Amino acid sequence: MLFPSLCLQCVLKKDLPGHACCPHSAAGSLDFWSDYIIEQKALLAPLEQKTKFQQQELAANPLQVPALGLHVGGPAMQTSQKDFNKAVSQLKLLKEDPGNEVKLKLYALYKQATEGPCNVPKPGMLDFINKTKWDAWNALGSLSKEAARQNYVDLVSKLSASSESPSPEAPEADRKQPESDSLVVTSEDGITTIRLNRPTKKNALTTQMYHDVIAALQAASKDESAITVLTGSGDYFCSGNDLTNFTTLPAGGPEEMARRSAVVLRDFVNCFIDFPKPLVAVVNGPAVGISVTVLGLFDVVYATDRATFHTPFSHLGQSPEGCSSYTFPKIMGSSKAAEMLLFGKKLTAQEACAQGLVTEVFPDSTFQKEVWARLKAYSKLPPNAMRISKQIIRNREKETLHAVNAEESSVLRERWLSDECMNAIASFLSRKSKL
Repeated sequence: MLFPSLCLQCVLKKDLPGHACCPHSAAGSLDFWSDYIIEQKALLAPLEQKTKFQQQELAANPLQVPALGLHVGGPAMQTSQKDFNKAVSQLKLLKEDPGNEVKLKLYALYKQATEGPCNVPKPGMLDFINKTKWDAWNALGSLSKEAARQNYVDLVSKLSASSESPSPEAPEADRKQPESDSLVVTSEDGITTIRLNRPTKKNALTTQMYHDVIAALQAASKDESAITVLTGSGDYFCSGNDLTNFTTLPAGGPEEMARRSAVVLRDFVNCFIDFPKPLVAVVNGPAVGISVTVLGLFDVVYATDRATFHTPFSHLGQSPEGCSSYTFPKIMGSSKAAEMLLFGKKLTAQEACAQGLVTEVFPDSTFQKEVWARLKAYSKLPPNAMRISKQIIRNREKETLHAVNAEESSVLRERWLSDECMNAIASFLSRKSKL
């Protein structure tokens, strides 16, 4: 057995199993991990048999939005199931105890992925073992099986990576404490500012910048500031992904690159979904791709009249991300959203404001002065009141947004491996090299 027995009374007190002060006998403990592995073996076999007959789970989920129009069937579902099965096997090879909370999360995600939302009666108060397991499963609500599988795979992947020695390619410490000049983070007057700082590259996002922004948002969520701002240096807000991200393949080839990229994208967007403070975008110039799609997750968006908003996904053989397949139709209506997300229509700042994506547009000559004066005034408001108000406004949709994000990332993973996408990116890079 890989891990020690888990004393549920200690779990309820958040003590570690086997701690010296634990007074409970072996009879009062739960071999939780063995129980979990046994359930996996029992549930996985029939699930594999049914895979090819399963249909889109989101369509049956009352919290999902039919307008998403994302259907994962056939090869996509088989790939997802293959990854899930691989993660189940990979989990058994872990050498380190991931901790009680992670064990419960893995158990809950596995049950949700194989059986769907919690469908058994709540155990009695004195049935500590089963009640703790039931609570963990039930807390996932109506999260779809597809989203639960993806969350499970991602979590196991992170556990496996953390148990190995850091590789020169992406050391964990470098991700959490970026030293790159491509991102500048400052805190002043109650405002934490995260500034994209590649003006000569139009602030295009490298893979490292994704990790840096994640780390910056996580730090900002816990610092003393009242408001957090994302903006850019130079003439551009952000020109989207640096497509050279796709030119360097890892040892696992395109499939591994797509898998890693999908995980990074999901983590990136999740940080915006879960950010607890007022989050403001100060759009200082043109915005493209991911820098546009995540705007639906901000609380306020201020833009210079010089800004434009462009989502050329179809041109690059890709599909929407940043929860835009949900937020854009909700903000601007399905028809206007389709023009942007399907046909790549570029909006002016005034058009984006009229359609609800932008809060207010300012003349470029006075943009910085007016916006920062306003933000400094807002930063003086009681911070806890703003946090609580945001929580009330946003909490109802968090589960839906996480499910949408998981689905979009899964679909994009498939698109990145498609001939359409590869040819479009190769064509773009070829044109760029001739300039």
